[in-house]
Amino acid sequence: MDATTALLGFSAAAALITITPGLDTALVLRTAAVDGQRRALSASAGIVTGLLIWGLVVALGLGALIAVSELGYRLVQILGAVYLIWLGGQMLWAARKPAARKAGRIDRVPNWFLRGLLTNLLNPKIGVFYVSFLPQFVPASAPVAGFTMLLACLHVAMSLLWFGALTLATRPFARALQGPVVPRVLDAVTGLVLIGLAIKLLLEKRAF
Repeated sequence: MDATTALLGFSAAAALITITPGLDTALVLRTAAVDGQRRALSASAGIVTGLLIWGLVVALGLGALIAVSELGYRLVQILGAVYLIWLGGQMLWAARKPAARKAGRIDRVPNWFLRGLLTNLLNPKIGVFYVSFLPQFVPASAPVAGFTMLLACLHVAMSLLWFGALTLATRPFARALQGPVVPRVLDAVTGLVLIGLAIKLLLEKRAF
């Protein structure tokens, strides 16, 4: 497999993975709808920064430690679940308080870049996925670390385009989304989804 074939094959696979609904998609959509497009783009930047960090970890060979170490995997798994429960709980709490949707609330919105970053960094499944997925598209003649980072950067670029499209998709509905009811419903639904994903993460056993 030469470099061109590897890049084309990876691009096709990564595109499908990127548009598959998941935690990142839910977080970006909710942020765009409730806290505005600028916050959604900030969360997107945090998410892709997490991808870059995981890509670097895998390129340096450290990602294999998460893949083979039961203790390391479990530790990141627990931290990730606790973080998702905390984040989901905050959204559920916000959904209880209609007064919090008044003008000026957006200035009190937490750092969404950090939220997006931690969402990815504390998900061991992403690290294990990169460990098992990226090496399949590294040609035998290519430098492993450099080509792995190239693939990770390609995935990041796709993710940025996808998150940007999701954020723009909420623009026609901006007026309705800023009403007193819809943001609370979105917070409640997203909060429950995050807590559900946290429980699933805690109960999930590795298949390898």
